[in-house]
Amino acid sequence: MFNAYKQSIKALTANPVRTVLTTLGIVIGIATVILVLSAGAGFRSLVDQQLAAFGTDSLFIETRVPPTTKSRASGSATATADFSRATTTVQITSFKASDLDIIKKLNNVEGAYGLATGQAVISYRENIKSIIYYGAGAEMFSIDKHTLKSGRFFTEAEDTGAAQVVLLGTNLADDLFGQDDPLGKLVKVGNLNFQVIGVYNPQGALSGGADDMLYMPLDTAQKKMLGINYIIVGVVQVKDVNSAEATAENIRQTMRDLHRITDPEKDDFTVTTQAEAMDIFNAIFGGITALLIAVAAISLVVGGVGIMNIMYVIVTERTAEIGLKKALGAKNSDILNEFLVESVLVTILGGILGIILGAVLAWLLYVIATASGLEWVFSVPLYAILIGVGVSAVIGISFGVLPARNAAKMDPIEALRYE
Repeated sequence: MFNAYKQSIKALTANPVRTVLTTLGIVIGIATVILVLSAGAGFRSLVDQQLAAFGTDSLFIETRVPPTTKSRASGSATATADFSRATTTVQITSFKASDLDIIKKLNNVEGAYGLATGQAVISYRENIKSIIYYGAGAEMFSIDKHTLKSGRFFTEAEDTGAAQVVLLGTNLADDLFGQDDPLGKLVKVGNLNFQVIGVYNPQGALSGGADDMLYMPLDTAQKKMLGINYIIVGVVQVKDVNSAEATAENIRQTMRDLHRITDPEKDDFTVTTQAEAMDIFNAIFGGITALLIAVAAISLVVGGVGIMNIMYVIVTERTAEIGLKKALGAKNSDILNEFLVESVLVTILGGILGIILGAVLAWLLYVIATASGLEWVFSVPLYAILIGVGVSAVIGISFGVLPARNAAKMDPIEALRYE
């Protein structure tokens, strides 16, 4: 076997250009796998950080349009289209802050706050911008883990008193005030003047644009901006995360009692735990990752076919050499091992180069992500490296065995006649 190794090294170094071109498909495929898995690790870390900002002990209650009897009974495309239009035009108004007051009294519930949202134009002097604003209950600040860069949060008294105070996202503050200190300044939101009392720290690109948003007391948003008495989202903090699902089911039953719903299929709300949100993300991200790896696998297969074709060419070129070796006593297994080792060495070389290239690309992705303000983590998982090396070896054996067997089965007399 050692002799086969030496012969393979000699053959590969004799034509370095062909060796490099032979490994190219493997290099690209392995680099893609490494990049995808590394990017997945970084992105997953980023999402974990974003979810942690809301607190791992949070549940989310959101309004939803329940399916109608007609749309459930009909499987036609028309019914589906009608339901789709309905979900975009029907507004659920049954979810009230009073519902959350009752939910706060349930076992394992630490606290809760409601959210309402709208769009408006905000202006400060000559600076004007269209924004999405949120009205939030003051209890938000004891549950939400986001912090302020400057200023303070609004109080319970300011919330119940519908005070005209606002908190700005960091990008919004920069757009309106530039280098000026926004604290204490008055901004115009819609037709009303509000005092800026705080500015959030940057929340990142995956925060849903929170850095460009504005927050005001819930009662202010409802009574003075929107003219409504309902909320669209409730955030509930639980005491024991291990009992979150049981608490979520308790909240569902309480909401059904409050809204006089007897059929769960007609719920006008959804309750989602952090674990369920993470499961949804994992399912989506897992599908995307599998798709990208499948694309990389095609490149690996193409690279393997290329190796097999090159090995057939090499066998043909060295037919006379094979005949001479067999005439001098070389066994079929010796010839088989020599060409098989050569094939495996080519793919292992491609795998190593692919791992290096993939790691470099992953690092460049990390640099770009951090430069864009994302809290990205650079990581090349060990399993990604093992996959790269393992796949390389399997491809080398799988696609190298046929040319190697053809070489081993050659008749020495016929091989010696080959010119």
